[in-house]
Amino acid sequence: MAKRKGRGSSRHWHLIDLHLHTPASNDYEEPEVSYLDILRRSHDVGLEIVAFTDHNTVAGYRRMQEEVRQLELLEELKRLTDDERQRLTEYRKLLKKVLVLPGFEFTATFGFHILAIFPPSKDYREIEHLLLSMNIPAEKLDDGSSNVGATVDVLTAYRTINNAGGLVIAAHANSTHGVAMRGFPLGGQTKISYTQDPNLHALEVTDLEQRGRRTTAAFFSGIKPEYPRRMHCIQGSDSHRLRRDPKNKKNLGVGDRATEALLPEVSFDALMDLFKSNDFARTRPHRRASKEVFDFVQQAREEGASIIQDFHESMSVRGGRLYAVISNVCAFANTNGGTLYIGVSAESKTLPVGVSNPSEAVKRLKREISNRISPPLECQVDTQKSQGKTVLRVLVPRGEDPPYAVDDNKIYVRDEAETGLAVRDEIVQLVRTGMPAAVEMAPAKAPVPAEEGAAPEEIGLQPPRTGVEIAAVNERDGVKYYTMRDLRNGNMVKNVTRSSARRLWHYAISQYSQLPTDLAKADITWQGEVGMLRVQQRGKLKRYDMAQKSPQGIRLYFGVTDDGVHGEWKNLVGGEGE
Repeated sequence: MAKRKGRGSSRHWHLIDLHLHTPASNDYEEPEVSYLDILRRSHDVGLEIVAFTDHNTVAGYRRMQEEVRQLELLEELKRLTDDERQRLTEYRKLLKKVLVLPGFEFTATFGFHILAIFPPSKDYREIEHLLLSMNIPAEKLDDGSSNVGATVDVLTAYRTINNAGGLVIAAHANSTHGVAMRGFPLGGQTKISYTQDPNLHALEVTDLEQRGRRTTAAFFSGIKPEYPRRMHCIQGSDSHRLRRDPKNKKNLGVGDRATEALLPEVSFDALMDLFKSNDFARTRPHRRASKEVFDFVQQAREEGASIIQDFHESMSVRGGRLYAVISNVCAFANTNGGTLYIGVSAESKTLPVGVSNPSEAVKRLKREISNRISPPLECQVDTQKSQGKTVLRVLVPRGEDPPYAVDDNKIYVRDEAETGLAVRDEIVQLVRTGMPAAVEMAPAKAPVPAEEGAAPEEIGLQPPRTGVEIAAVNERDGVKYYTMRDLRNGNMVKNVTRSSARRLWHYAISQYSQLPTDLAKADITWQGEVGMLRVQQRGKLKRYDMAQKSPQGIRLYFGVTDDGVHGEWKNLVGGEGE
């Protein structure tokens, strides 16, 4: 099972299915199927990497290995029958073409399923020891059952598997036994931790080929305030049989719901590197019945500009377009990371423009980022194809040493789909974020009284999670100064004036100024404790101005997007609660 490398250091698309069951799972529907049959089927459908992930056991992988070793022993002893020689020859041939990875599908507390996948160099006895350490009873180690009694919790399982060198994937995360399934009585913070934990490498989802903001991949794209970590999303067949059941189309066979991965070689290490990267265009759903190439750039344009992605038709110096690109890179590094596409507009129905001389454009942009952004920031700049045009793509990490600045003194931040210069309070927040742990852990000073405009203690309904709140207004020398609260992260920015305000803040101040002094007389459509001031729609994007009754009075929220709407706010806008 050696690594199979591509030509040079170039990457190629490889078909993978990391969720296959074998007869070692007690709910396998075709117990007469052999491991050789599974390999034959994998090869026939074009799979190059598969993982045997039986329920709470590595017995399937172990039995295949034992069968091959037994045949090899008989070969050494020159006792092979013709049938055995043929099987061994076929095993050797197939195992050179299909990389089989050992693993298991673990059942954690509350019945959540987790895929654990390991390199072929990992001895299966070590994997069995790992299962025992996660409270799989010794007597059930070979049962292949999903019912194994009290095991460890989800986060402990993630950490244990990752520490053992395994790839950790939340199995069918959006479906039955998935950590992000709908309707399960799970607290919000628990769901966040189950899907954002640093020991989790990817989510396996069942709706990867669907589009729209309600898909699982869109939900975990990094635009949700409470789910800021963008997650790799893949699909797997979860096959319990060789071929799809003709009587039940949802009962899939080997490779019926596979993923294509862009890898430099066919190896476990290449897979792990992919899932640890922030390049989300290196996996795509496999569409066996369609010759359509998955267009990541077009998909991004359909999602639109957001806190983690933006679009530029060009990066010419004329008109300040190159500076706009550089300022966006700076803003992403100071906020949550993100992706820039150059050579396309944000309007998804407009044909891409592309870039001329792409290789030179890549070098130029890398040079500009290196020369103009400080401290040093490592970005990936490459090219992508979209509708026949070559587009530049810039992958910007969330910076580890903020604040980042353009030309040493201009600090930009991302405010939803807009980039703007940071104001004093935002710079202070960035500096605090970049402080060493020793500074952050310094003894706290004595408590001080709450500042004017500070948020009242959140005991009941939480505010929306996007947009801004005008928390306080003060007037000095005839000028009104506003305290703005960023609803995404709770940061407070003081001393904002109408003339100094960024676009969203300016909008909020303008709308606030039109309201009567007595907010009880404002035209608010109330639904219990929450109310609607205004709905604004631009293309597919809706923004809401909302109100909330609280013991301190009426609180006002401006520019709220659907990503920030939850609970009773969902009901107010006519959606479903989470």
